[in-house]
Amino acid sequence: MITIKSEREIELMRHAGMLVSKMHQFIKPYIKAGITTKELDALCEKFILDHDAVPSCKGYEGFPATLCTSVNDEVVHGIPSSRVLKDGDIITIDVVIGYKGYQGDAAWTYTVGEVDDDCKYLMEHTEKALYEGVKQVRPGNRIGDISAAVQAYAESHHLGVVRELCGHGIGKDMHEDPEVPNFGMPNTGPRLKPGMVICIEPMLTFGRRDVFLLEDDWTVITQDGSPAAHYEHTVLVTEDGYEILTPRLD
Repeated sequence: MITIKSEREIELMRHAGMLVSKMHQFIKPYIKAGITTKELDALCEKFILDHDAVPSCKGYEGFPATLCTSVNDEVVHGIPSSRVLKDGDIITIDVVIGYKGYQGDAAWTYTVGEVDDDCKYLMEHTEKALYEGVKQVRPGNRIGDISAAVQAYAESHHLGVVRELCGHGIGKDMHEDPEVPNFGMPNTGPRLKPGMVICIEPMLTFGRRDVFLLEDDWTVITQDGSPAAHYEHTVLVTEDGYEILTPRLD
């Protein structure tokens, strides 16, 4: 069921979303060669708890950590570990933060040191694909308008669109209706209404779009070993357009 949030709920989600943005800004200077993904996870968990909030991913369906840390060919849901980041890596940090029962969710891909031109291209156009989707958010449009815009932009830049994973509604739970795919046809799917809150999150690859799940039952990687990028915002449908609840602070 798709829920319409009240003004009180929206205000709590604004706070949760801003904590997500501040956490991303906080962790950015630590993302460099020599640090482990588990160390990044510990820093972010402390940040969240220090702000009277909850690391919502930790324990969710058994997920063991605060962050999803997906490196290079890992598309989503990488588990923090003793893996040491090195120059030339890219890493996606995806986090959900709960505040007084309501959630904020955003994923951004970061460089570790100097990365090659292929990764720069992938990151640039994955983030731009996200905003092409966001631009379709307004009352009267449909979920398919978002999906089609992301797909059209990604494929026009020769990037693979992962189809097994999608965006989603968000509120009290991190995953609510509706699903928000990154491919589709315009003028299809649920109609957008003021008070809906959704997560739009292109997950694109530099090679083929095919992916598979590792034996840890969480980490999804590209079949061909090509790098993947992932950008996500929590977005509110307003009376005349949209509001990004997880704004970039940089």
